[in-house]
Amino acid sequence: MNSRDCASQVALADKVRNERITVSTRRDNRRENEGESRGRRTSTPEGPKATEAFRRGFAALTELAISGVQVTASAIEIGSGDVLFSVDDHLPVPTAEIGEVMLLIEVAARLSAGEPSAEGILNRTAADTVSGTGLWQHLQVPALPTSDLAALVGATSDSLATNVLLRRIGLDSVRARGESLGLRRTLLLDIVRDRRGPDDAPQLSVGSARELADLFARLASGEIVDEETSRLVLDWLSYNSDLSMVASAFGLDPHAHQNTDHGLLLVNTTGTDRGVRAEVGVLSGPRVAVAYAVTMRFNDSSLSARLGVLEGMRTFGRDVLEHVF
Repeated sequence: MNSRDCASQVALADKVRNERITVSTRRDNRRENEGESRGRRTSTPEGPKATEAFRRGFAALTELAISGVQVTASAIEIGSGDVLFSVDDHLPVPTAEIGEVMLLIEVAARLSAGEPSAEGILNRTAADTVSGTGLWQHLQVPALPTSDLAALVGATSDSLATNVLLRRIGLDSVRARGESLGLRRTLLLDIVRDRRGPDDAPQLSVGSARELADLFARLASGEIVDEETSRLVLDWLSYNSDLSMVASAFGLDPHAHQNTDHGLLLVNTTGTDRGVRAEVGVLSGPRVAVAYAVTMRFNDSSLSARLGVLEGMRTFGRDVLEHVF
């Protein structure tokens, strides 16, 4: 981690821990609005919840749900712990590459502890090869340090780097780490595969929006394993270049947003698969920080369906942006 990146992530953690949280005054009509929304959205077992500040996002996601999209979402105000938004956030749903965060946590914990299993140069092999996302498959270098592989995973959800790290770290260890963190519905299920057969896990990962938003809130607060582990994971994720979903509303540079920009600091990651779009992150603003998670499972049979999902996520992002100011 270089000094600039370290300073940015320390700033995020310090801001989350130390800032005085100004309780939003835009909640006078909350109970009335929730009642009206429940009347429109009848397919949610636990019932949706949204503060007045998230009315646009709620309407957009409700419209998607009515059209047949499976929507789960959660937003938590860090510091106060207030639940700002929730729709079916208890449900475990496919999250594509987002489960790779669990791998990064295990790698960071081992590096922080100085364990030999997380150090050294790792070679890629033919068995690791997959034509998924990422850059390493297009590069000539045959081996990289563990921390560089983790950075590739954080930046581009690099499939080849993920498989090489999993070969060294072990999927069972990643699952055990998740259980130790209290995660019951958020799991990395398998390595990355081009094709999934009947004996393979049907998804790369699953997760619940509630657990994912809480996980990122704890990362931002330095509470995942320890402060050094949390900061390493935040550092790798700060390189993420996919701002096409919720984060498309924040106006940040996709390739360089490790530092505060117009008072905003973002750490996020995304998951993309056929019929799946998912994002989890922390947006810190001048007033407050919000941890959020949104997943969409939809019939990806037309471009218009996909664009509708992305627009709904962007609308939710606008509400997150407004709230942190």
